[in-house]
Amino acid sequence: MEILGNFAVFEGGDGSGTSTQLALLGRKFAADRGETPVFFPTAEPVEGPIGRIIRSSLKKSLSLQPDTLARLFAADRGEHLYAPDGIVERCKRGELVVCDRYVLSSLVYQGIECGEELPRSLNECFPAPELLLFFDIDPQIALERLQSRPSLEIYEHLEFQKKVRERYRALLDGYRDAGVRVEIIDAAQSIEKAAAEVWSHVSKMPILR
Repeated sequence: MEILGNFAVFEGGDGSGTSTQLALLGRKFAADRGETPVFFPTAEPVEGPIGRIIRSSLKKSLSLQPDTLARLFAADRGEHLYAPDGIVERCKRGELVVCDRYVLSSLVYQGIECGEELPRSLNECFPAPELLLFFDIDPQIALERLQSRPSLEIYEHLEFQKKVRERYRALLDGYRDAGVRVEIIDAAQSIEKAAAEVWSHVSKMPILR
């Protein structure tokens, strides 16, 4: 497994707070301008044409077969990584890229729906992050956080999210064994405590030393 330096990923089930924590990390970098490197926060699916199709499916306004969705996620990821000013180019020129969801999300979510082989084969050529933060939380608590939304996405129901948590936990050791630094964040704690924990891990990346 190739590891891409200067690249970190936030992973977790729906409602685990990854998007909130990425936004808070961005504010910290904006406030601490000093000697810090350029910080580039991003997320998958991206805002391009493939990402828009994926989001339409997630929001239930477009019906797609699970294997089609798995292929779309991989295609979107390929553009995200290798397009001009994409993740790879930014990391190699010395920027710190932190992404909300990446390959592991596909191995978890599409792995549940399609079986392990298709998402693994679609994503096996993509580099792994230097740092992977898994936001762990009881799915019941996580889904309670989403109740204020006007509607839920296709994966945001309890039985599926229980499978998501189990599958994340089962796959983390494979990343550790491949040399990725994996850290687990208690996503049930306060936003402020989780943010402090996130920073304690991100700040140890070589680019920030």
